[in-house]
Amino acid sequence: MWHNSYFVVPAVLLIAAVLYAAGTHQRVRHVARPQGLPGRGLPLLDTAFLAGGPGRVFDTALVRMHLSEQVVISRSNLVTLTGAKPYDAVDQAVHDAVGATGSRELGALRRMVMRSAAVQEIGDRLADRGLLRRPERMQRARTARRLLWLAMLDVVLFAGLALLLDDNDALHERPNLLIPGFLLLLGALGLATSTPAKGRITPAGQRQLSLMQGSTPWTPSSGVSPRLAGGAVLGALALGGLAVAGLENQELEQAMTAAAAQDEAMRQAQASSSFFSSSSSSSSSSSSSSSSCSSSGYSCSATDSGSTHHHSSCGSSHSSCGSSHSSCGSSCGSSCGGGCGGS
Repeated sequence: MWHNSYFVVPAVLLIAAVLYAAGTHQRVRHVARPQGLPGRGLPLLDTAFLAGGPGRVFDTALVRMHLSEQVVISRSNLVTLTGAKPYDAVDQAVHDAVGATGSRELGALRRMVMRSAAVQEIGDRLADRGLLRRPERMQRARTARRLLWLAMLDVVLFAGLALLLDDNDALHERPNLLIPGFLLLLGALGLATSTPAKGRITPAGQRQLSLMQGSTPWTPSSGVSPRLAGGAVLGALALGGLAVAGLENQELEQAMTAAAAQDEAMRQAQASSSFFSSSSSSSSSSSSSSSSCSSSGYSCSATDSGSTHHHSSCGSSHSSCGSSHSSCGSSCGSSCGGGCGGS
């Protein structure tokens, strides 16, 4: 009897892990205030974030500033402000990142703006509409699945320990191995029903992008100054990235593409170093991952290297990072973003 009661501890742990995994998975899918799709009327930078993450927002905003002669980009990749007033909050974030010196290196500027509160708020806005998943919820869901795997491992270890004690028991009371078998089946069902979502974009977000990538080129009706020419170029850039935008200034395109590639390389290097450093302790891995992702929201979870939409699920949200003013620097960043740069 003692051998069977020994399964109480792993049973409690596994049931708690199953419930936690199911709850976090449901919260990833839940949209508190669902709204209808805005058709082709989604604002320019919201479209850029949905299609390519925080990196695409920066690229689109910088090209917009370049076309409106708010910035000058030198051959040495130095971004210099011309003194014109910013058009919106993201333009203001560029001004703030450049600082009092009036100029900043393109790669450093890109990383700072991607992690800014203005960009994180775009991700939160899209998440509120149900077009993006919140990165901090996705992080919790992945953590819950790891805990479920550990709980299943505990069941196996306790079953092995019960068999070992049975060999040393003079009474030869056999443990009922149907109990750990049932627990492992329950754990497998929990894993099957809490499969992580593929990418940051929700099905509604995918439908929204399909509407905007229709048979006719998309020109933004919001987020572009009426005095600014090049709306079609900005629309193509927001939806498809630098690779399909067809910028007339080839030097600018090459500089921005190189900055995006550099940022992606840095993110992958950080991810690799984080993986190896966390292999020694799963608890320290969880804490370091959440702290790094909580600092930049959607930016860790979504980066743009020119693809149509490149979102990975990593990060935390603006609520954990931007509004708490924190979740993808995570990230990285609804930005590391809605918010590491890619979902």
